[in-house]
Amino acid sequence: MNTPKPVLRRTLDGLYDFAAVLAAFCLAAILLVIVAQMVARWLSIEVPGLSEYAGYLMASASFLAFAHALNRGAHIRVGLFLTALGERRFWGELWCMVISTAAACYLAWYAVRLVYWSYVLNDLSQGQDVTPLWIAQAPMAAGAVLLAVCFVDNLVALLMTRKDNIGSSAIEQSHAE
Repeated sequence: MNTPKPVLRRTLDGLYDFAAVLAAFCLAAILLVIVAQMVARWLSIEVPGLSEYAGYLMASASFLAFAHALNRGAHIRVGLFLTALGERRFWGELWCMVISTAAACYLAWYAVRLVYWSYVLNDLSQGQDVTPLWIAQAPMAAGAVLLAVCFVDNLVALLMTRKDNIGSSAIEQSHAE
């Protein structure tokens, strides 16, 4: 019998899923930008900055999808090494989770600072689009913060239950069948 998930668990999972949906919209927007760029070339119309916007959208899509991918087991893990640890696997998992959490928090801190200083200094892109960089950097920073939250979430779960929230990867599932 399935027990209902706690509210915090449902909220965090929903947040990770929502960010993944935003990432998917960014990917669709990349397609639209590229098609618009192709049509503009065919019609000999100059639309400055489309390449830059495709780049901004790619960074946004990547960072917004990181937390969702982590909880689905889509990130590269050191499963062979952890399996070889046998009964000491928990300590290997804990070590990996602590290092990953620290790295994700470091990334999130500096990504948010980057957005802040780009806003304060009114930093503009170097391309023809002349976009305020904080606008282009904000989704990346949001994704980095969400990834840090996801790692903290998994670290706390690992410490409390001796199991993280990371789903098994597709590779592990294919070997189990």
